[in-house]
Amino acid sequence: MLPDWPDGTVATLSTGGGDPHAIPVSTIVRAGDRALLFVLARRRESLARLREDPRCALTILAARVACTAIGRATVLDAEISERVVAVRLDAEISERVVAVRLDVERVQDHSQPTFEILEGVRWRWTDEDAERADAEMREALRRLAAG
Repeated sequence: MLPDWPDGTVATLSTGGGDPHAIPVSTIVRAGDRALLFVLARRRESLARLREDPRCALTILAARVACTAIGRATVLDAEISERVVAVRLDAEISERVVAVRLDVERVQDHSQPTFEILEGVRWRWTDEDAERADAEMREALRRLAAG
């Protein structure tokens, strides 16, 4: 079962399709006990890899959370992605990103009784428009997760 994590948590998406490839992702939304949603830029190598081989892992490290969700990603079709990101975003942003669903087959819990994760990666947006777009995309993903 997937744990809860705070908004803005930076996770690491790892894909195959050749040498291992890992990137940070910040728009992750829990979509139930066994699914999560996130967005990727259409130009990302990770997106091309997921289209070729959907197996992937998403490692989440946040306060009191240390796990890796392993499963298969589905790049949501253009119609769904546009509904997700175009609700309040300008057309330029919605043309640059696509929504992805990760159906989780298993969760590796990295917690140990001998340590505790106090906080995840500390970061902040340095561009107000990017910060607004990130929050809006996360909210749109929540609406998608809710049905």
